[in-house]
Amino acid sequence: MEAVVDFIDANRARFVSELIEWVRIPSISSDPRCSEEVRRSAEHLAAEMRRLGAGRVEIWQTPGHPAVFAEWLGAPAKPTLLIYGHHDVQPVDPLGEWISPPFEPAERDGRLWGRGVVDDKGQVYIHAKAIESFIATAGRLPINVKVIVEGEEEIGSGNLEALLRSRAADLAADFVCVSDTAMFGRGIPSLCVGLRGLTYLEVFVEGPRGDLHSGSFGGGIQNPVHALAKMIAALHDDGGRVTVPGFYEDVLALRAEERAQIASLPFDEDQWLQSTGAPGLWGEHGYSTLERIWARPTLDCCGISGGFQGEGAKTIIPARARAKLSCRLVPNQEPGDIARKVAQYLERLAPPGVRVRVEALHGGRPYLAPTDHPVYELAKRAFTRAFGKETVFMREGGSIPFVRTIADTTGKPCLLMGFGQPDENSHAPNEWLDLDNYHLGIKSAAYLYDEMSRLSGMAGRGEESE
Repeated sequence: MEAVVDFIDANRARFVSELIEWVRIPSISSDPRCSEEVRRSAEHLAAEMRRLGAGRVEIWQTPGHPAVFAEWLGAPAKPTLLIYGHHDVQPVDPLGEWISPPFEPAERDGRLWGRGVVDDKGQVYIHAKAIESFIATAGRLPINVKVIVEGEEEIGSGNLEALLRSRAADLAADFVCVSDTAMFGRGIPSLCVGLRGLTYLEVFVEGPRGDLHSGSFGGGIQNPVHALAKMIAALHDDGGRVTVPGFYEDVLALRAEERAQIASLPFDEDQWLQSTGAPGLWGEHGYSTLERIWARPTLDCCGISGGFQGEGAKTIIPARARAKLSCRLVPNQEPGDIARKVAQYLERLAPPGVRVRVEALHGGRPYLAPTDHPVYELAKRAFTRAFGKETVFMREGGSIPFVRTIADTTGKPCLLMGFGQPDENSHAPNEWLDLDNYHLGIKSAAYLYDEMSRLSGMAGRGEESE
């Protein structure tokens, strides 16, 4: 490993410059005008995989944007690791808020700034450069590695499950690694072991056929905005708990050891609150802030509208009002079940004089890693070797539905090995990647491959040698 680590150190600047070349490609999957750029991004990555000596490199077509597959099967009887990433990126609006152009990556203050530097091109290249470092120094990898990098993550991975199923034989592996998450904090090696799921709904409340004069009709008919506001307010009690019947029915409670592990993390609650700009904390009674945002389900109103919104005054009874609601889910909650329960409760909450319709928009299932599996201790050792610090387990409050898709489809443990930062602006202007994390991430990936090579009893999934 010494030669591998020395190579990583010696090529630190080049590894950054090569990432910059890829980030310059504006692979915005949600913008039809960028379809050719998404394809060019896939071709760029495929060329890099060929340069790194992959025995097989293919661009897999989907009904949407293409994915890239590559494999190195030169380690007979060793484990096979499947690495997932994505090469599409978020839109850049509002463009005027960027300090430097989003697709002209710039180095400032120990960071690389640009769209896609951390979500997810930088994290894909962490593995690519770890692979290169082994090939350049040892001539081969210590394990078998397969890589799939899709082009539709930022638009919901709509074709991923079908691709995983149709290519199941190609993607067969002993372990899966997803590098598309963040660390607990700068310089703290972290393994994410839990993600919340999601169900998203829109509720429509309708009253009269059209807006009515509030003098002529006010007090005589129900106001849809009033009705909706009352319904939304009734979704929580004074202790911060969701009042939807059955909402907590299937919730997997935190074990005492999990609560102790979360409490042991170096979390500065005052600093966290200050970063939000909010005047105070709020949430479900009986749980800490990290427990609330990582391991407890929520229901939030993400937007509400209805009636007159312009300048000045307009005296009306609005004809309609609407609100958008999101529920973050925890194991063992199911998006469809929660959507149904919330919809039924909203219909019950509706006062007389209005009509209510609830539409479920989309959802995703939560993920909780089997941390008692040996691969997690192995990964902790790898991170600790790279960072020189104890590796911690963490969760994230957000949702990455494809992680559950990958875990369920492959039936394998899924390592969430991320090197972003909580404030990296991955979906906002001025996205950035900490270059120390990028460098240490490459070392972490290399150490992970090395640690996996020591596992016994693995037949591997590589049927051919390179």
